[in-house]
Amino acid sequence: MQKSIPYMQFRGGSSKGLFFNASDLPADETERNKMVLAAMEGAGHGDPRQIDGLGGGTSLTSKVAVVSISKSPGVDLDYLFLQVVVGKGTISTTQTCGNILAGVLPFAVEAGIIKAQHPVTTAKINIANTGGICEVSLQTPNGEVQYSGNAKVDGVPGTAAPIICNYLETVGATCGTLLPTGNAKDIINGVAITCIDNGMPVVLMKASDLNLTGNETKEVLEANKPLKQTIEAIRLQAGLMMKLGDVSQQTIPKICLVSLPQNGGVMNTRMFIPHVVHDAIGVLAAVSVATACLIPKSVTEGIAHFEKGTHFFPIEHPSGEFTVNLDFDFSDGNLNINRSGVIRTARLLSKGDVFIPS
Repeated sequence: MQKSIPYMQFRGGSSKGLFFNASDLPADETERNKMVLAAMEGAGHGDPRQIDGLGGGTSLTSKVAVVSISKSPGVDLDYLFLQVVVGKGTISTTQTCGNILAGVLPFAVEAGIIKAQHPVTTAKINIANTGGICEVSLQTPNGEVQYSGNAKVDGVPGTAAPIICNYLETVGATCGTLLPTGNAKDIINGVAITCIDNGMPVVLMKASDLNLTGNETKEVLEANKPLKQTIEAIRLQAGLMMKLGDVSQQTIPKICLVSLPQNGGVMNTRMFIPHVVHDAIGVLAAVSVATACLIPKSVTEGIAHFEKGTHFFPIEHPSGEFTVNLDFDFSDGNLNINRSGVIRTARLLSKGDVFIPS
């Protein structure tokens, strides 16, 4: 009396989620979402524990990738990201996820969607949520995915084989422009902010402007209800200014509190995603935050520390650091981002059939 759907579960970066071949899900968006929610939550619609499904009960473990061969010329795969909003029983497609993207090519190889090459398989992936393109390189000696290796991703235990992700078309992917408000700095409720979109819409503000050091733990920040109310009030107004409309039910824009670096990075961060604090920092959020360091008069001015001409931007976060490699130049005083590179890892955790209530 139950329906079964083939799936795989991957850890991608510091997230994990279910991966489906698009051909195994309904083409109709409403029916597809119902099926995905049933897989993640079972009969417990909106249950924050997700005890009756395969969801992990947190935003970082309630993610889904839908993968297919791309029909776009010069592109190999289409990747649609679905964020299950924990406790709400809904799905958001307004954002993408760079961590889960790290598992897309391994999944496509394991599922037989594309054939692996020796010793490296490279594919261009269309990020269907935003239209951006990411070129991903995966180690596949003898045509098999290699998961073991020496690459370390902070926030993830152990080491694994590196997966190289070069984002080619991320500037303004969601909002249309790098600086959606047209300004390097805006003021909302007396707090200076920088709104930016280089793959992920993010609102940056100085931790000190909110009477914080920037080194507070996730638990301390999440327990500070007045702070969360202040941040959400700013986020709602910023959403309108960034042409995202009413974001009260959306997971974007993210909020990033920035402060002076503590461990040799460019600067220190605390990410609200948007209502809980990230244990680390999201891939594309890190790309947007790193890009903000290059913008004169942004809120990072006086905080970000890096050598002129560098292309490597280590962003500190609660569990370590995340290095972004930006290929950029300035033309007539305007910042041009040609490519944004990151290193991620992924691991296949399980595969088989997930059973959903009929």
